[in-house]
Amino acid sequence: MKIKSAVLWESGAPVPYEESKPIKIETLELDEPEYGEVLVKMKAASLCHSDLSVVNGSRPRPLPMALGHEASGEVIKTGEGVVDLEPGDHVVCVFVPSCGHCLPCKEGRPALCETGAASNTAGTLIGGGIRLHVGKKDVKHHLGVSAFSEYAVVSRRSLIKVDKDIPFEKLALFGCAVITGVGAVVNTARIKLGSTVAVVGLGGVGLSALIGAVSAGASRVVAVDINENKLKQAKKLGATDVFNSKNADVVKKILEATGGGLDYVFETAGAVTAMEVAYGITKRGGTTVTTGLPHPEHHFSFPYVTLTAEERTLKGSYLGSCVPERDIPHFIDLFKNGRLPVDRLVSDFITLEEINEGFDKLAKGDSSRIIIKFE
Repeated sequence: MKIKSAVLWESGAPVPYEESKPIKIETLELDEPEYGEVLVKMKAASLCHSDLSVVNGSRPRPLPMALGHEASGEVIKTGEGVVDLEPGDHVVCVFVPSCGHCLPCKEGRPALCETGAASNTAGTLIGGGIRLHVGKKDVKHHLGVSAFSEYAVVSRRSLIKVDKDIPFEKLALFGCAVITGVGAVVNTARIKLGSTVAVVGLGGVGLSALIGAVSAGASRVVAVDINENKLKQAKKLGATDVFNSKNADVVKKILEATGGGLDYVFETAGAVTAMEVAYGITKRGGTTVTTGLPHPEHHFSFPYVTLTAEERTLKGSYLGSCVPERDIPHFIDLFKNGRLPVDRLVSDFITLEEINEGFDKLAKGDSSRIIIKFE
């Protein structure tokens, strides 16, 4: 079938993207779903910094690539071997497919699936296939999803079936921002009731982490960003203190305000400067967690002695250390009960044709989550 899709042909185009237009809306040929695959009609897809990092070149990927990974949609058709989904089901896409057989999967850590990581790097579905083409040329899949498309063929291992009583534009957030941010708080760090928390970087993931910390019973939640509008939004979402990290003395000010730092600090910006702030405001005996995905050549250094002498913990968190089949339905239930008001992260709605302008807004830091609504 022929579909419209947002395709990146070359990365590193100059901003503004509204003028350089690195993402082209193309008519692609989409193959039928094969064994273990599902044809999904995309209903809503979010613009995420993981997409932006491919556009600007800080996250190198094989091109051309149909972008998009944080999304929700409706099952249209199932391939052979798919017995637990049927047409009409609502699904949330997950950007790390899990094979269920490699060592991390057997250990209950599907976010670290070795087969899924290899296919994501190669720009294929988890089985190694490519279902998108323009003429005789293959178009790569972004993180096994390629959600900025009218339709997508996706592995069953990249989909979570969800209830039909929540609008698609809200469901989309649970595929990346929520599981990454909230998951980092409750799965990776496992913060204790009454803990003090800071979040450095207030994009969709950072604000999700903030909401997760509030929900988990943190006694103090410090929000740190360079954007004043983001800091105002953080206050509305439950932050007790806000600091602008443009201030050269921001680490000193936070240490003074908190009496020596925070129990848990989450870095979600994927920038070395943000990580330096995060580590600097973590208290003695505290834990620093990063969800950021910086350029592979960027390095972060810290005083080695502090790990031992101050009993520090430094951890990475990918996909929020989640088990998506368990955690996405659980987080959706918390949302329905008013415990995770993640729908308040949505700042803009755009059409597929406005995607370059949308990434301009995201790059400027003016928006938390921008949603493409396909209908």
